[in-house]
Amino acid sequence: MVQKTDQKNDEQIKKRLKDNKSYLEERIGIGTSFDVGIREMKILGQEIGVAYCNSLVDTLSVIELLRELLRLVNLHKSGIDIKEAIKNHLAHEQVKEIKTLDEAVDNMLSGLIVIFIDGQPIGLVIDTRHYPGRQPEEPDIERVVRGSKDGFTENIIENVGLIRRRIRDERFRSEMLRVGERSKTDVSLVYLKDTANPGLIKALKKEINKIEVDGIPMADKSLEEFIVKQGFNPYPLVRYTERPDVAAAHILEGHVLMVCDTSPSIVIFPTTFFHHVQHAEEYRQTPVVGGFLRWSRFIAILLSIFLVPLWLVLVMNTDILPNWLEFLGPHNNKYHLPIIMQILMAEVGIEIIRMAAVHTPTSLSTALGLIAAVLIGQIAVQVGVFIPEVILYTSISAIGAFATPSYELSEANKIIRIVLIILVGIFGVPGFMVGMTLLIVYLARVKNLNTPFLWPFIPFNPKGMFNVLIRTSIPFSTVRPSIVKPMNRTRQPNPK
Repeated sequence: MVQKTDQKNDEQIKKRLKDNKSYLEERIGIGTSFDVGIREMKILGQEIGVAYCNSLVDTLSVIELLRELLRLVNLHKSGIDIKEAIKNHLAHEQVKEIKTLDEAVDNMLSGLIVIFIDGQPIGLVIDTRHYPGRQPEEPDIERVVRGSKDGFTENIIENVGLIRRRIRDERFRSEMLRVGERSKTDVSLVYLKDTANPGLIKALKKEINKIEVDGIPMADKSLEEFIVKQGFNPYPLVRYTERPDVAAAHILEGHVLMVCDTSPSIVIFPTTFFHHVQHAEEYRQTPVVGGFLRWSRFIAILLSIFLVPLWLVLVMNTDILPNWLEFLGPHNNKYHLPIIMQILMAEVGIEIIRMAAVHTPTSLSTALGLIAAVLIGQIAVQVGVFIPEVILYTSISAIGAFATPSYELSEANKIIRIVLIILVGIFGVPGFMVGMTLLIVYLARVKNLNTPFLWPFIPFNPKGMFNVLIRTSIPFSTVRPSIVKPMNRTRQPNPK
């Protein structure tokens, strides 16, 4: 995207190479910054300059291009068109002409090289990008027992390639945009032309083009905050994935993906609550096993939200306990802190341990686990800070949070759990009931890009709800979800 600021202009490329070089020296610091420069050569009796950023280009490709240009010296003929001769001898699949110096700067800082020819008011741009990064590896969060082991990296070109490898359709589109006056971050919208909703594509383009900011160092998360009006809603309104197979599956359903350079995560539009509770492992096993895994995750998610508040309700109101649940709650008074305070301390303690594990080197993580188990699981109980039941139920809730496929959803559920605990501690049973009711009503009112967050539960869609609850076999999944408003409802491709 070309932003309208005081630093931007439409200054044309000069005919004199010296003037173009002076502009680049002033604009991007050639001669000051070590990783940008311009290589001057004489080809067919004419001066040319090759502008580059050596930290972002493939050096071997640039050397090969320069070697090909030097061969032109031996083919000198009088009256030859210098621009066409150079353009025809650039051994690369992507060569285009530009006319403004702003285009030259933007392309150069994106990893392309720009060739200026003395006497010509144009520049030749060659794509020689080679961004530093790592090889595709299986993402830590979305591991599967069966299935591909490749994952997205921080390279936008590689990420789009990983998706296109799985969808080799001529209707596959990957439109490139640019965000950030200073960062000039590449952003790509990926979709199927005959399937994705044109209104959604248009809305996303409009929101991205409206962004006016210096840069987006947090990449896709920064873009999400510009596009999605999150407010104080803790629940994720978009889905992230680091798996190419998951991304490809959503494209085939009619979703639109946003790929952001420097980020290993892909953003999926639109999504609902139930998109965050699915996992690739369910589709790598038989339908029966996949359904069992799905329901196990459902139970884990429900336990992560409601187990501790419900236990606290029963403990605080022993008169409503049925006979078969009389074992719940403390049966002695050997504790020094109120139960609700114990629960809140345990919740905060588990969160601190989780953060400590993230920042702890792998070689020390085992020691951290032993320390946490001894301090919280044993000594804290012995000295009366916690009762055993508090440790038990908060631990089960934590395990349920770890079993939640979406990290963002698990964190949101954790906040809701703490709010319910506080409401129960203050108001008892009415606090629990009112809190649950307000949660459902609030989520039912949430919309993201005109997509109801609780669909297909609210508004109720029988077929959609059946597909959420039951893992259907792929041959029977012949219709795309209606929530994405696809142009082509059937999964069978249209005639070409």
